[in-house]
Amino acid sequence: MNIKAFAERYTAAWCGRDPAAVALFFSADGSLTINDGEPSRGRAAIAEAARSFMDAFPDLSVAMDGVEEYDGKLIYKWTLTGTNTGPGGSGKPIRISGFEEWRLGDDDLIAESCGHFDAADYERQLEL
Repeated sequence: MNIKAFAERYTAAWCGRDPAAVALFFSADGSLTINDGEPSRGRAAIAEAARSFMDAFPDLSVAMDGVEEYDGKLIYKWTLTGTNTGPGGSGKPIRISGFEEWRLGDDDLIAESCGHFDAADYERQLEL
């Protein structure tokens, strides 16, 4: 599997603002955890987690900053930009970088993703 190409397609799915397309990069029973929160399990829940960001930032753009293998996992580094103009939004622009730790399943899809970003910086930028 070409991990860089996989990560580029994953990035394009986010930029396409299609939550179902993002979820298809995950195994059917895969999980996505954001900042040690409650895991979203299964593609429907993962799509809803993606949708929450896409709704909050209708002009959302994700840039892939890199992908590398480390300690048996893949580390996908990203930067998200957008304007918080979704429902109840602050109208403020945001630029936040983070990463996801991926464990791939036997199907070469993401079985488990643990995402991390600086929540305090995120809230500061939104002036929450």
